[in-house]
Amino acid sequence: MLKQRILTALVLAPSAIAAIFYLPLNLFAGLLLLIMSIGAWEWGPLMGFNQKARRLLFVLTNVILISAIWHFLPPQQLWLDKETLQQPVFLLLWLAVAWWALSAILTFLYPRYSGFWSSHRSVRGLFGWLTLVPTWLAFMVIRSSEYQFDHYHGAQLLMVLFLMVWSADIGAYFVGKAIGKHKLLPNVSPGKTLEGFFGGVAFACILVSSAGYIMDWNAKQFGIILLVTAIITTISVLGDLNESMFKRQAGIKDSGSILPGHGGILDRIDSLTATAPIFALCYAMIGW
Repeated sequence: MLKQRILTALVLAPSAIAAIFYLPLNLFAGLLLLIMSIGAWEWGPLMGFNQKARRLLFVLTNVILISAIWHFLPPQQLWLDKETLQQPVFLLLWLAVAWWALSAILTFLYPRYSGFWSSHRSVRGLFGWLTLVPTWLAFMVIRSSEYQFDHYHGAQLLMVLFLMVWSADIGAYFVGKAIGKHKLLPNVSPGKTLEGFFGGVAFACILVSSAGYIMDWNAKQFGIILLVTAIITTISVLGDLNESMFKRQAGIKDSGSILPGHGGILDRIDSLTATAPIFALCYAMIGW
């Protein structure tokens, strides 16, 4: 399984990086829409949808919502600072923050209160919209940052986010395997440990600090980025646990099988769905 994960990652990571840096904004938006559509397809079984028609209908609703945002908030008009970022964008990103705050409560209290949302498919569908649609918007807000002046600035920001999330994931995996003893949330994900969690956060902070040293950051920049790294890597675990909770409730091991060794698209982007809106807001409101 580890060999499969590594081989898939060796193909997936360069492809993702190439798309982030070299695709024009509209093509990048279209690719993201495709990825969110696959994620919506995989969300169907989490809602109890086994029929293809129902799953396709849920995919269609996500496509309509994202297309509406794309139409009224074109990528070329998105900016990433608190003076120029449009008010509807801020509201949608804060809506995502509110959802992930609720998700954290549901996850930590699981299986309490799971009877309500698991027995109502419409509620689980709403959770799916709140997970997937703001992710598309957050990625586009980040990628379009200062695009008119520097086509690669937003791509670099996205790579910072990826560096945080991927390094935390790698650090948590290996530290958890090596010394993990204390379960993080056994009712949700028995394999995750406190040692793995703290190892992932520490590994991400070390990696980001190394990048800052190479780029000659000052003390203030280090302070801000390390704080943001700790926040983002903590939230990334929430995204992972949230999907694990929905899969456990639905009796599903993986969201799909499109990525050998990794499962489905949702299994690969679960951490990013939680972190992207918060990262966009952090950069817009704080900067570094």
